[in-house]
Amino acid sequence: MSGPSEQRVRVVIADDHEAVRSGVAAILATDPAIEIVGEAENGFDALALCVRETPDVILLDLRMPGTDGIWATERITAETDTRVLVLTTYDSDDLIAQALAAGASGYLLKSTRGPDLVRAVHHVAERRHVIDPAVTGGIIARLNASSGVEAPVASPALDRCRLTGREAQVLDLLAAGLSNQAIADHLHIGLTTVKTHVGALYAKTGTGSRVELARLGSERGGRRDA
Repeated sequence: MSGPSEQRVRVVIADDHEAVRSGVAAILATDPAIEIVGEAENGFDALALCVRETPDVILLDLRMPGTDGIWATERITAETDTRVLVLTTYDSDDLIAQALAAGASGYLLKSTRGPDLVRAVHHVAERRHVIDPAVTGGIIARLNASSGVEAPVASPALDRCRLTGREAQVLDLLAAGLSNQAIADHLHIGLTTVKTHVGALYAKTGTGSRVELARLGSERGGRRDA
């Protein structure tokens, strides 16, 4: 990942452990371009903070009392423009898939080094996607297993990515400029399913934005038509 940008990023930290919130805040405070605008200890308070403070990014744990991080991710991405960066100890493939399907822009483990966490916050604020390398292989394998496709070796080159048939369809429609909802309507599948496929495309291609994915899809279409 590239270094942090100069744009100021407003951040909320949501975790049910005060010590974790304090530790994360201390790490982010090393970057003067990041401003902590609030802390929450459960998903409901996290949503309320995002509505009230309109932060650019929320660092969100998945396991919290009452309303958990998956619920909070769905509501935050539906009701605000805040980008969700999951920060958790859980590396379960099921949880990762649920978080991405709910709209999370990133998934990091709490073992992430401080400088990498700072960079991830900036990347997510720039509308890029970040997935911890420690969990990327597992989620790709899980997605491919459901389609009977051999798991690929992660590579930014589309030529080396083994896309499922549905992923290829989603990529083609994304390249045509369709929104996630429009893709869901066109393929007669659920919106959360589209988000899961888009998350898999980010992981497989190594791209960091929807624009980059669309460019790759256009290039793929050009080669196919040549």
